[in-house]
Amino acid sequence: MNNCIFCKILNGEADASFVYKSEKVTAFMDLNPINKGHVLVIPNEHHERFSTVNSDMVGEMFKVAQNILKAIEKSDIPCEGANLFLSDGEIAGQEVPHSHLHIAPRFTGDGHRMGFSGTDPDESSRDKLNETAKLIADKL
Repeated sequence: MNNCIFCKILNGEADASFVYKSEKVTAFMDLNPINKGHVLVIPNEHHERFSTVNSDMVGEMFKVAQNILKAIEKSDIPCEGANLFLSDGEIAGQEVPHSHLHIAPRFTGDGHRMGFSGTDPDESSRDKLNETAKLIADKL
C-alpha cells in the first residue's frame, strides 16, 4: 500500500523505533503511547483487516507479543499488567489501516481506562446469548 504508514516503516521510508523484526512480523514503539513501553506488532504483509491475516501470521504476532511483554516485565518500565488489543476497522477505533496488535503496559494510577461500557441489556439474556452464539458457531 503506497499510503500506508506502516508499510512505509517496513520499507524504510518512514522512521520507527524498532523492538523486533523477522520475516513475518515487526514490532516498534507506538508513536502516541498510552504509557511508556507501548509497542505495536504488525504483519509484514499489508492487511487492512485482521480477518484477512493468515492464521500462521496471527500466531506469530501473538507469540512475539508475549515475548515482548515478558521483556517489558523484566525491564525498568512500570508494568503491573498490560492491555493487548487489536482494533479492527475504523468503526472500532483502528486509526492505521494495517492490522496491528497493541501491547500497552499498565500500572496503578496511570490514568487510563480500558473496557466496555453501555452494554445492551436486550442482548444479555441467556436466550439471546445462545441465539447469537449459534449464529456465529454455524459459520465456523
